Amino acid sequence: MLIRLYQPHDAARWNEYVRGSSSATLYHSLGWKGVIERSFNQRTYYWLAEDPSGTLKGIFPLVHLKSFLFGSFMVSLPYFNYGGICADDDATQSALLEAAIQHALDEDVDHLEMRHQAPMTTRLPFKTSKVSMRLELPGCADELWKALGTKVRNQVRRPEKEGMTARIGKADELESFYTVFSKNMRDLGTPVYSRRFFRNILEVFPESTWICTVYQGRVPVASGFLVGYKGILEIPWASSLAEYNRYSPNMLLYWTALKLACDNGFKIFDFGRSTLGEGTYRFKEQWGGQPIPLYWYYWVRDGGAVPDLNPGNPKYRTAIAIWKRLPVGLSKLIGPPIVRNLP
Repeated sequence: MLIRLYQPHDAARWNEYVRGSSSATLYHSLGWKGVIERSFNQRTYYWLAEDPSGTLKGIFPLVHLKSFLFGSFMVSLPYFNYGGICADDDATQSALLEAAIQHALDEDVDHLEMRHQAPMTTRLPFKTSKVSMRLELPGCADELWKALGTKVRNQVRRPEKEGMTARIGKADELESFYTVFSKNMRDLGTPVYSRRFFRNILEVFPESTWICTVYQGRVPVASGFLVGYKGILEIPWASSLAEYNRYSPNMLLYWTALKLACDNGFKIFDFGRSTLGEGTYRFKEQWGGQPIPLYWYYWVRDGGAVPDLNPGNPKYRTAIAIWKRLPVGLSKLIGPPIVRNLP
């Protein structure tokens, strides 16, 4: 087995492998390498495994994040819900992991994080605190509407009665999406991604990305970014403005996204990751979303403690409180340089 780093001439074979592998996710597609490099100027290490005949047997995309605040670490993949090692068998998986660990040691990296949807054959420590909420879709939107409870249907009608409308687009909806998203991130105390990040996604995946926005008149009040792949439509980023939440614009947003999924032949709607029992989990559950366990594995240099780089960590409580008080314009200016090193 030969383990080596991806080269440009491997592009067609890499993407063919992803399309043919049952365990490969949207984020294993090679296009995300360019999105990450162009949006965040991060170093990527895309490993592949070949047998003696040159046939691809596995892949492992990694991104190196490095900052004074958070240290040096590699993630597969940061910024997204999924990633990890995709391999034909346990031996290939182990070979890819060992190559990455050796590289991490050479680069003086503190830890590796691998975001898997299924258990690995390894003794590495892992977390299962997050789940993916997914809904199997019927053949048409009318069937789905009938399957929803009366309470959910009434909540979808509420914003419509208030005069709100939903619109689906692509780059033409980016400004509206970012207006809502950036304000919501500030309100949550979280640094925001750059507008360029989302524009790059739209440009790299023009046929499988959409933006859905709910308007009150001309004012965008809720918006979500949608990405489709292999029969699954995912909404990895969605936000609404707090001052309009009493009218439930997010209900109209999600119904419009679900209708788009049905109308375009998607079989599963992925609501994104949540923590069991929390508010976002209950919101997704009311649509019929079912929890799928996620397995995040860690290799830590010298066998140290598993890292805890997330907003729930008490050590970041003060920083989050300060961030919530920043002007939105300032948060959009200083947020992207910070969030590029947050996984």
